[in-house]
Amino acid sequence: MAEATLRPGPVRVLLDQRKVVGAAVLLMVAAFWVMGPLGEWRAAALTAGGVLLALLNHLASEYWLATLISSGEEPSRGRIAASAITRLAVLSVVAVGVAVLFWPDGVGLLLGLAIFRLIALVMTGIPLLKELKKA
Repeated sequence: MAEATLRPGPVRVLLDQRKVVGAAVLLMVAAFWVMGPLGEWRAAALTAGGVLLALLNHLASEYWLATLISSGEEPSRGRIAASAITRLAVLSVVAVGVAVLFWPDGVGLLLGLAIFRLIALVMTGIPLLKELKKA
């Protein structure tokens, strides 16, 4: 019973990643705020969609890692690599498919993915660097 309470759930991951989720929402709003008045509503929607796809990938990664850590299992390199490659392959196929389907506005989706990924890396990397500095 105690072990069931230790297992992370999607809500727990959302709460733990609230700053990243907030940044994603801010980026999606900014896409519409900047591109909308220029008449590029489809590009804005696709850019926001790219941010959303990247956010879903980030949350899926965090959920998978939290589940793995809480299980107490020793993760193997192969298992971690297989999970990451599978997630990124699905994300890439969806992103490139949508980008080609809605070309040239579809480039916004790839832009949204890239911008969010960069911001998420910075947001998750800074606390790690602070911990390393303390040690």
